[in-house]
Amino acid sequence: MSKTATARHQGLWHDFYEMTKPKVVMLMLITAWVGMALAPSESFPLAGVVLGTLGIAALAASGAAFNHLLDRKIDQRMARTHRRPVATGRVSMQQGVVFAGSLTVLGFIVLYLWVNTLTAWLTLASMVGYAVIYTGFLKRATPQNIVIGGLAGAMPPLLGWTSVTGEIGALPLLLVLIIFAWTPPHFWALAIHRIKDYQNAEIPMMPVTHGIAYTKMHVWLYSWLLLAISLLPFATLNMGPVYAVCALALGLRYLQWNWWLLMDRKANAAWGSFRFSITYLLLLFVALLLDHSVRALF
Repeated sequence: MSKTATARHQGLWHDFYEMTKPKVVMLMLITAWVGMALAPSESFPLAGVVLGTLGIAALAASGAAFNHLLDRKIDQRMARTHRRPVATGRVSMQQGVVFAGSLTVLGFIVLYLWVNTLTAWLTLASMVGYAVIYTGFLKRATPQNIVIGGLAGAMPPLLGWTSVTGEIGALPLLLVLIIFAWTPPHFWALAIHRIKDYQNAEIPMMPVTHGIAYTKMHVWLYSWLLLAISLLPFATLNMGPVYAVCALALGLRYLQWNWWLLMDRKANAAWGSFRFSITYLLLLFVALLLDHSVRALF
């Protein structure tokens, strides 16, 4: 194979990798790993953890890849996304469909044959919810798109739990609820920051349809809702005081950022709120692990 052909193939695989949205998938996997770690199990099922991770990652990546395919025309009109592989034509629709479809089949087979059927079907349903229902329909249909479609992206803690236990539990459902409440203010802050992109692409995100002030108020109110929901694992005695202190501190800091956003007290507060929301979710799930470890010791 010539150097030119080799470089072309390497470039294609790099584009495929970009299509999987690796940073987003990694955050999803972290929440899934926490679900696995918190799941009650007499022995740590290494096969379930490793193969569960592989299957969940493959299906999450396939959903991201299908998002690139379905949003290619929108991506071409947005400054944030116009250089994506499918939007620029570096990856053809046929290549993208084969790649995304292969990840879907791989992820489902791994989960179905070597983990358990419950996790396989739940993960597939989450992928379809994100790639088809949200990306293909809700995103273009309503300013409540991210509220309704956020459930698909909130599922990883439950998927991690079921991959170890084979059944649904109350605690992972609370963790799903936390991510479900976190998703709207997270994305609305980004939508405020990138409002011109969404206007150009004619996507009915809330800042476009209802204005920035209205959206800021919703981000602020959802921050309070998120704080209350984040304390439910402690209120239901599933988590201890270590988690409660961390959840309260992180929630108050997130409220501060969104107060600055609401009152225009800080430059680029929308971007700051968006960035902190990612840190918030990551640290909140680390706090779950920390509390679980402390309680196991004592």
